[in-house]
Amino acid sequence: MSEVKSLVAYYSRPGNNYVGGSIVDLAVGNTEVAAKMIQELTGNELFRIDTIKKYPLNYQETVDVTKEELRREARPELSGHVDNMVEFGMIYLGYPNWFGTIPMAVCTFLEEYDFSGKTIAPFCTHEGSGMGRSESDIKRLCPGARVLRGLSIVGGRVQKAEDNIAAWIKNLARIT
Repeated sequence: MSEVKSLVAYYSRPGNNYVGGSIVDLAVGNTEVAAKMIQELTGNELFRIDTIKKYPLNYQETVDVTKEELRREARPELSGHVDNMVEFGMIYLGYPNWFGTIPMAVCTFLEEYDFSGKTIAPFCTHEGSGMGRSESDIKRLCPGARVLRGLSIVGGRVQKAEDNIAAWIKNLARIT
């Protein structure tokens, strides 16, 4: 029996971010930190979901822009694409929880491919809101996919989350 090929796809925003009750400047976004941990633990390929039009550097300005994107159900254009998506049976999908769900760039990504028959393992970073409704939104956008129970990571604690991430991956291996 051949092993399913997996991809770690993630959206992350460096710069001004809300962490632990304060606005801090992050050289690397929290979700990217978690995605790279998953990539290191699994050896899977890594793909960064990124937009052509960059968000403002200022945190509050980004909040305003992304809130408007959510209201309009915008689909920001992505700067890169997975040419060989058909090869992957398992997608670890990472994102920050924005307004209780996935960023609109992740919606663009999910609508770009056919995930029928694939398994999606979502993980998100947040500062207190957990997974929000992101799992159900992913299921709605990818009706033919199997969406597993996700992992939520407090962004301010992501640097110390490797054990939790490893346990989640181990549990996923048991159920997939």
